[in-house]
Amino acid sequence: MLLIHGICQTSGDKLVPRTLSVEDEIPSGAIWIDLLNPTGPEDAKIEQHLGISIPTREEMHDLEPSEIIYAENGAHYMTARIICQSDTNVPRLADVTFILTEKALVTVRYDEPGAFNIFKNRVTKPGGCELEPAGVIEGLIEAVVDRAAEVLRGVGDRIDMRSRQIFDGDSAHVEHGRAYQAVVRKIGQYEHIISNVRESMVSVERVLLYLSANFKRTKKAAGGFNPEWRSSLRDVQAIEEHATFLSSKLQFMLDATLGLVSIEQNKIIKLFSVVSVALMPPTLIASIYGMNFKTMPELEWQLGYPMAVGLMILFAVLPYLFFRWKKWL
Repeated sequence: MLLIHGICQTSGDKLVPRTLSVEDEIPSGAIWIDLLNPTGPEDAKIEQHLGISIPTREEMHDLEPSEIIYAENGAHYMTARIICQSDTNVPRLADVTFILTEKALVTVRYDEPGAFNIFKNRVTKPGGCELEPAGVIEGLIEAVVDRAAEVLRGVGDRIDMRSRQIFDGDSAHVEHGRAYQAVVRKIGQYEHIISNVRESMVSVERVLLYLSANFKRTKKAAGGFNPEWRSSLRDVQAIEEHATFLSSKLQFMLDATLGLVSIEQNKIIKLFSVVSVALMPPTLIASIYGMNFKTMPELEWQLGYPMAVGLMILFAVLPYLFFRWKKWL
């Protein structure tokens, strides 16, 4: 799909999206060209229009670390990993290539991250972003950061809910061992989401550092020049710190859950130990009277059997009472 975002000639302060076919002419005022699942002819059309090279999906996926960010023929090529399908339990990262030129910004993607939809809703409103290619990429990055913050906030809320379930003594999650497995599984899912967000922010931070060092802004903001990507860099670093905090919290929850599992196992082992000790005296008495020696006088007693059973019960109850007195049970 070839989605062209051009400057609206009537209001002049917002972008108007247009979906074009390969045969249509690209408007001269287009400052953002969004290529979603582009075909070969679409790539060739943009390459001819801007004099750049569009990477294929395979090239984007197999990039070497030195090829993730580079400059070629006056164009800046930057590939970042954007979190995708964040509304599911297993989100993933999508490779998005930003090609920044003086004339337009080209984004090449084969997935639909939620950040792009957020940004599209913004730029169609007056004052949604600065009407220059650098302003568009800055707005896109802001949308990516906002989406990452939203994902982390959702994960943080779920972590708090799980934390209350773990440490609430009356909760069913503390009473059933099988529920602990579900908690550990959820912790693994949350850590997967957080690690994806952190990896995405690291790639976005590399893009911002490259832009700050190699692409000078020309658009003046209110009160002077734009502060050279510093605000976006601070936002990205704040998200990374938040992700680190949540990861540490998850590690604590995991340790606490495993500790509670160990406590439950110790209770079971303690119960078996008490039962074994309580049954030792009755077993000893039964073993003595099971030897059937001829000289044992109790074998001839009429009350010999009740006496042996009574002794076994007595010596089974006494250890139990002793353990309760010592508060071992």
